[in-house]
Amino acid sequence: MDLITLRDIELGFGGDPLLEGVSLAVARGERVCLLGRNGAGKTSLLKVLTGELEPDGGEIIRAPGILVADLPQSVPDGIRGSTRSVVAAGLDDEEAWDSEQRIERTLSRLALDAEAPFEGLSGGLQRRVLLARALVAEPDLLLLDEPTNHLDVEAIQWLEGLLSAWRGGLLFTTHDRRLLERIATRIVELEQGSVTSWPGDYANYLRRREERQAAATKERERFEKKLAAEEVWIRQGIKARRTRNEGRVRRLLEMRDVRARRRKDVGRAKFTAQAAAASGKRVFEACSVSFGFDHGHRPLIDDMSTFIARGDRVGVIGPNGSGKTTLLRLLVGELQPTSGEVITGARVEIAYFDQHRARLNPADTVVDSIADGAEHVGSNGNTRHVISYLQDFLFTPERARSPVSALSGGERARLLLARLFAKPSNVLIMDEPTNDLDVETLELLEERLLEYAGSVLLVSHDRAFLDNVVTSTLVLEGDGHVGEYVGGYSDWLGQREAVGERKNEPAKGDVKREKPSGDRARLGYNQKRELEALPARIESLEEELGRLQSRLADPAFYRQEGGAIAGVRDALARTQSELEDCYERWSQLEARAGKA
Repeated sequence: MDLITLRDIELGFGGDPLLEGVSLAVARGERVCLLGRNGAGKTSLLKVLTGELEPDGGEIIRAPGILVADLPQSVPDGIRGSTRSVVAAGLDDEEAWDSEQRIERTLSRLALDAEAPFEGLSGGLQRRVLLARALVAEPDLLLLDEPTNHLDVEAIQWLEGLLSAWRGGLLFTTHDRRLLERIATRIVELEQGSVTSWPGDYANYLRRREERQAAATKERERFEKKLAAEEVWIRQGIKARRTRNEGRVRRLLEMRDVRARRRKDVGRAKFTAQAAAASGKRVFEACSVSFGFDHGHRPLIDDMSTFIARGDRVGVIGPNGSGKTTLLRLLVGELQPTSGEVITGARVEIAYFDQHRARLNPADTVVDSIADGAEHVGSNGNTRHVISYLQDFLFTPERARSPVSALSGGERARLLLARLFAKPSNVLIMDEPTNDLDVETLELLEERLLEYAGSVLLVSHDRAFLDNVVTSTLVLEGDGHVGEYVGGYSDWLGQREAVGERKNEPAKGDVKREKPSGDRARLGYNQKRELEALPARIESLEEELGRLQSRLADPAFYRQEGGAIAGVRDALARTQSELEDCYERWSQLEARAGKA
């Protein structure tokens, strides 16, 4: 039985319609995943189903007595009160005979503190409370907009089990491919205002979509060839006009109209990261680092030691509130450890992706967020107009001039990526970069991170993303202990299961990266003098390198004999090599001296 049916729904906010003739039905027992690019209208379609948005046209048919509950993509403003009161608001009738049991059962299943004030919770816990509010009524139709956003891995696995056994109707959006693969019974794709339904699981959808796209490309090519031929015919001379077929003319006009109404393909994102000069071999080294906000309790991070080398791609895994973001901030120097030390290697240039989007000013336009008022940005050695650069991230010129406050969650995520990749770097720090991204952009981000020549340190709850990108993981395992494992999420699971979970000690499957050799003892007299002299030597070498590069950049220089030119080039190579050695030696001596 269909729980809800949409027929020929129209919705627009100016410009091209967002939804155009959309028809969709969800039956009891179906688990339907709604896919589409950021900005395609997925959230708007869900709001039409809940009644929050009134469509411009079309019909909505609901089964009699149907109960609908939803989880919005972002936490609404103005929610106050205890966790229990927020969850209880999901019941139509709190006086029902089993309402108390439902509330307590739901709070327990999601491991929520009933008395905790909602406004004081982290974003992940607030989302979990709103999920409890949607589940407590045991609705006939459950609508979930990016339900895994800000949930930790354990909560996602619990949610996966719950939804797999859901007996009512389910319509959800997600970028989590592992969740999508395991629970969806049907895929509905929203593209250019219309929907296409794909029966079966995600693998079937991918296969059939590729076949459809190939067929659509051939059909468009045939259409364009036929239109071009008809345009030639209509422009023939007097003889052709005398024998003109009026039916053929009408068909040509219809073809022109079809082409005019055909929406422009929004294209595909095609961003890439800008690489700075390589860092030293050591990027970050943590030596017996501990940190806690409350000195009366066990620290969030307790006696952590790790070495992150140039080219490492490290994932950080742990429950919400365990200290993942804190760990990143300790490594980059935004927080100072309570004890121990963090050493940053030579020539480290960091670009930071912030999960809370705090680096975006809602009052700025998209353009100003990238270029700080400038019209051009650097892009891998070239200069590009900021509007052109933003089009690589799927911002149209009109959207690029919009305020940040008007962007969707997915658009804000893409804007942060645009800011991130506009800056040359050799270390990317990414805190929950996958939230709100559509699957297509997420897969492109994976490709770019695999191509990136520098080091990557990222926090993510996306299991497929971790498996596809990282080479090792740091896992916050409780009581401040940070375990280190080779491989991605699945590799960590295998190692953990092989040795059993242990608290406060690394599992036998842990594989530590070998630290560079070198005694951490105090420096001797000669080494101290060497360390004191190195900054001046490095400055002198950099000046010499600049002079040699300027000579080689001067066209008049090449009028000399070949031997003189070769000599300058050799001097440039020697200077670069000596400068590299000085940087590396400086980094080693600083480490041994205990300097940050």
